[in-house]
Amino acid sequence: MKNIKINSNNIKLGSFSYKDYISGSYINNKNPRYLEINNTYYSSLIIVNYYREYNDLILKNLLELNINMNISIFYEKQDTYKAIKELTYHIGNVGVDLKEKNNNREDIEIAAFTYNDAKYIRKEIQLNNEELYYIYIYITVFSDNIKELEYFLNKVSGITSALGLQTRRANFRQEQTYLSTLPLYINKNEIKNAAKRNVLTSGIISTYPFISSTICDENGIYVGKNIYNNSKIFINRYNTEKYKNANMCIFGTSGAGKSFYTKLLIMRCRLYGIEQYIIDPEREYLNIAKALDGVVIKLGPSSDTYVNIFDIRENSVEENKGYLSSKLSKLIGFFNLVFGEMNEEEKSIIEEKLIELYKLKNITFDDNTLYKIDKEKINIKPVFKDSKDMPILEDFYNLLSKDEKLKKFKIKLLPFVKGSLNFFNNYTNIKTKNKLIIADVYELGEENFKYAMFLFTELFWDNIKENRSEKKAIYLDEIWRLIGVTSNKEVAGFIYKIFKTIRKYGGSAVAITQDVSDLFSLDNGNYGRSILNNTSIKSFFALEEENILLLSKYMNLSEKEKIEVKSLKRGESLMIVGEEHILVNIDAAEYEKNIIEKGELINE
Repeated sequence: MKNIKINSNNIKLGSFSYKDYISGSYINNKNPRYLEINNTYYSSLIIVNYYREYNDLILKNLLELNINMNISIFYEKQDTYKAIKELTYHIGNVGVDLKEKNNNREDIEIAAFTYNDAKYIRKEIQLNNEELYYIYIYITVFSDNIKELEYFLNKVSGITSALGLQTRRANFRQEQTYLSTLPLYINKNEIKNAAKRNVLTSGIISTYPFISSTICDENGIYVGKNIYNNSKIFINRYNTEKYKNANMCIFGTSGAGKSFYTKLLIMRCRLYGIEQYIIDPEREYLNIAKALDGVVIKLGPSSDTYVNIFDIRENSVEENKGYLSSKLSKLIGFFNLVFGEMNEEEKSIIEEKLIELYKLKNITFDDNTLYKIDKEKINIKPVFKDSKDMPILEDFYNLLSKDEKLKKFKIKLLPFVKGSLNFFNNYTNIKTKNKLIIADVYELGEENFKYAMFLFTELFWDNIKENRSEKKAIYLDEIWRLIGVTSNKEVAGFIYKIFKTIRKYGGSAVAITQDVSDLFSLDNGNYGRSILNNTSIKSFFALEEENILLLSKYMNLSEKEKIEVKSLKRGESLMIVGEEHILVNIDAAEYEKNIIEKGELINE
């Protein structure tokens, strides 16, 4: 039997390669003004001249255009010794011509121009260690419509002309320039002579192309599109290597789109299994809960769910503090809301009464008093006390009644015990085991929102601290009520602490408001500024001018950005993500809009 030699090259000839996958089915290059490839028309421009001096990036306005375009830039480094030798020779020859004073005036001006340029280049190379390069820039525009292609070409030509860049259409050289703008590193000699210009190292900086802001975080949540270049924005705010924390601020006037954006975030985070808690003073998030099997906890006159402000939970202890010490600081903040701003003496009296109140329930600064111990079952692990073992507001009211000096506090507490707000005077009867929990405090009304918002913020904060390995988020809508002038330093300090420390628990705190001025109204804006500084991702929807000026006091906004924020359309936002400043058009699918507006899932 004969051995058959198989030629591997013959086998390759019969295979289907990656090159075949990406190749066009036909190319028509009969028209000198454009190429036609697979029903798409391509036409190119060559940049043939530049301004002498640039203080800005010359390609910035081109790269931010939302049109189909490829740009290629080639740099060729020249031999320094050879360049100096040729420049010196040129300077000598032209210098002689200038001394002879040729009668042709135009020739003298051109010679003087090149003479000075040559001297400048030689000086920069010799004294400032500059390098000499040749630069070539090609632009290919494409469209499936010839009229649109012409429109794009004229638009690009107009912008480049305004930037001081002279362009020439690559007629009869469309194939060569098309190849040059593909990622093939091809720069054909037929077009090099037209495009070649010399440039020093310092001049190359102005041609830096990677200037169009975009964010595409791995495992990021889709947010929308860059308004300028239509690139998609994906943000993973839990990326601790990239962002110092996962906190967010969402500011905007009514109707600007901030609530829609927040709901969109909640839905998309739900897909990632992120645990989310929302304080909802305006009853805006019920549709989300309905569609995503979330839990709604309603607090108000008609509700049958209650949360006891005096609850001490097993995961409520703060660092370097005991259970009761941690609870007392929060209660002082809450009763500051109820009683009005208390002086230091009044705070001390209230704290003393609170300690006495817990002592009546056998709870002291000894953390062991928070556990139930069954003496008959010695080996059984102690169980943490529940809400039924805690005092309620009525117990505190009765304690205050025993001291005539505390009558004014007792009177202010009366609505919470026997009046319209008596739903605060109950033991906790809710379970908070769900990936999406919304606290509906709408029924409390404008004057009483802050009490319930604080109550739920504390509850959710304790839940967030329970498991550090799980990602979670708390959304504080109308946050100004908790850190603005209607609040107090104890409550604002508690909210600030959440923003400062939530990162340690794998969490994200989200501040939402339309009343930016109120956000900075307490303590000369210190708490609002602190929260802003402890937020890595900021989204500014359309704002009034006075709010923009106020924000610019606390953060770095350029004059252009101030104008942009004022003129943003609904659904558009200036996002500051780490060091990036990007204008984004928030993008949502139809089924997402349906959930937000109607609370219904579309069955496909």
